[in-house]
Amino acid sequence: MRKTESQKIALCGVLGALSVVLMLVGAALQVGTYAAPMFAAFLLVPVLEEYGPRYALLLYAMVSILAVLLVPETELALFYVLVVGYYPVLRRALRKLKPAALRWALTFLIFNGATVAVYLVLAAVFGPVIWQELMADGMPVLVLLLATGNLAFFLCDRALAAITRYYHLVLRKRLKHFF
Repeated sequence: MRKTESQKIALCGVLGALSVVLMLVGAALQVGTYAAPMFAAFLLVPVLEEYGPRYALLLYAMVSILAVLLVPETELALFYVLVVGYYPVLRRALRKLKPAALRWALTFLIFNGATVAVYLVLAAVFGPVIWQELMADGMPVLVLLLATGNLAFFLCDRALAAITRYYHLVLRKRLKHFF
């Protein structure tokens, strides 16, 4: 069945709204600063697999704008915008690199660079308060947090791979009736 533009827009609209709601819930619960953006990024998988990277990036841009405007927790919104929101599309491009070591090195370089960018933006917006809060526990705690973040990002990558496989095996057949 041929997918019409209205079907594409409808799916992107519904998944975009659900992504923003996930981030709002994450901000309200105060425990979803990193989990809510990851779950919202997972919602790009159906759009990426059905309609390609162009529509997935368009959905990412729409959700990013709405997150910055609507989500009260700036760190959560920036974590989606700069770190994990675009990752499903980037992951597809990185999967084409043959040496696995190069692929993982680029992935972690991008993740760590984006994480540093989040805190640089926060420091630019909120001033020295952010630096004081980050440095309050010392450099070893910052290194431990970055290592923990890398582990969480690795788990996010594995979950994204599992969701993509599950989508191809099960969900695609079920969603064909709707879209």
